[in-house]
Amino acid sequence: MLAVTCTSQSVDDPLSGLVVGERPDPDVPEGWVRVHVKAAALNHHDVWSLKGVGLPADRLPMVLGCDAAGITDDGREVVVHAVVSTPGWTGDETLDPRRTLLSELYDGTLAETVVVPARNVLPKPAGLSWEEAACLPTAWLTAYRMLFTQSGLRPGDRVLVQGAGGGVATAAIVLARAAGFVVYATSRDADKRTRALELGAHEVFEPGARLPERVDAVLETVGKATWSHSMKSLRPGGTLVVSGATTGADPSADLNRVFFLQLRVVGSTMGTRDELAGLLRFLEATGTRPMIDEVLPMSEARRGFERLLAGDVFGKIVLTT
Repeated sequence: MLAVTCTSQSVDDPLSGLVVGERPDPDVPEGWVRVHVKAAALNHHDVWSLKGVGLPADRLPMVLGCDAAGITDDGREVVVHAVVSTPGWTGDETLDPRRTLLSELYDGTLAETVVVPARNVLPKPAGLSWEEAACLPTAWLTAYRMLFTQSGLRPGDRVLVQGAGGGVATAAIVLARAAGFVVYATSRDADKRTRALELGAHEVFEPGARLPERVDAVLETVGKATWSHSMKSLRPGGTLVVSGATTGADPSADLNRVFFLQLRVVGSTMGTRDELAGLLRFLEATGTRPMIDEVLPMSEARRGFERLLAGDVFGKIVLTT
């Protein structure tokens, strides 16, 4: 099968370990299913794997990818849930201390076929294209959990989305507007600010700019570059939900502000199978659809990774088989 594989790792030249080529077809353990991938999406998680973060070198070669939609051997059209919990785990899969993501312990989705636990596939809504469905299991699911599980927001509340343009941020803007929130967004790029408005943001700003009013929640995926602004933008009692730090961690947590204004700082990682099912229902009910930047054949995966590394992306890059 054709697959996109991490064969070596380098912080300075991550694409040096990226190989697009033939790999053996995977075996199907008992209780698992094979999915013939129709479309798969790229994530920053894949870049971190190529840099050696979260993927030990002794597990190489590893097929990359967390997101996919495809067809099972028995003909079902499905979306793949990337969080693999330990056998017998019940409840929130993201809280399983031994849980893993596809492409960390088991081969991932950037391939013509992927094998996953039977519980990790959900029916694909007929109204979603393969490419749209493939965008959902990581970035869109992460944004869904941040907004609807972790933030405490209610319709009409104000939310700031930092770093418009990234997969989670664009998803958050679209979902927040569809849910009835007042949406502010930031980006250092003028074109991305304009596109954020087109996605549904009510107002957009340069990073660090003073907002018209303090917000009820901030969705933070950028990290060091925006952390101080996120803290200062919250109303007393507000919530900062953080699911990533693409510009690095900020050692200055501004603890005085946290306790004096009684702020809540909440971590958020991926999402559960039930939350993915909720996201699929939400898209069906609202007609909301993922923002896709570019669709490429799997054979041209390197081009997609080059764009992801350059930061020249608005929405998701999708690979098709």
